[in-house]
Amino acid sequence: MSLPLVVAITGASGVIYGVETLRVLKQLGQETHLVLSEAAAMTLTIETEYSVEQVKSLADVVYSNKDVGAAIASGSFPTRGMAVIPCTIKTLSAIANSFPHNLVARAADVTLKEGRKLVLMVRETPLHRGHLDLMLRASDCGAVILPPMPAFYNKPETVLDIIHQSIGKMLDQFGIEHHLYQRWGGRDGADQRKEGLRVAT
Repeated sequence: MSLPLVVAITGASGVIYGVETLRVLKQLGQETHLVLSEAAAMTLTIETEYSVEQVKSLADVVYSNKDVGAAIASGSFPTRGMAVIPCTIKTLSAIANSFPHNLVARAADVTLKEGRKLVLMVRETPLHRGHLDLMLRASDCGAVILPPMPAFYNKPETVLDIIHQSIGKMLDQFGIEHHLYQRWGGRDGADQRKEGLRVAT
């Protein structure tokens, strides 16, 4: 059985990315350990029809963001890595400045110090110089900065298609196999899909 993947959902707009990540990983049989920030719980009620309990039920293990003594707060607890999805600028700042004031920041710091994969799906726009500096600092520490930026060569038809493409890119970072979106197969493949679209219409 593979090691657990730590998933943190913070309070940025786009909490559905985190919820859908948990749902997909559950279907794939990947064990998940979840930290849901207080702000994420609030955003969840604003942006989705999911309850906090429904989201928690998608994970194998759930920790309080205040529990800095949790298993994932120690480097001796083995994990596959960690994804913060979505990642607020506040969380990015804590990680970039090694300020583990809560479990999300502590678990991320542990992930970096142990040389494990940390993916930050930063959700903010527009970005000022301070935001960019924080991303560079986190990247220099070993984090992967992966904002949810949709691609359109795969001709998404629904919002879920767009969400899945970004989640798929994140899963690729951990070597987790999936079929969430159509991968780029060269220009010939793109031309064939375009021609098929013309025929269909």
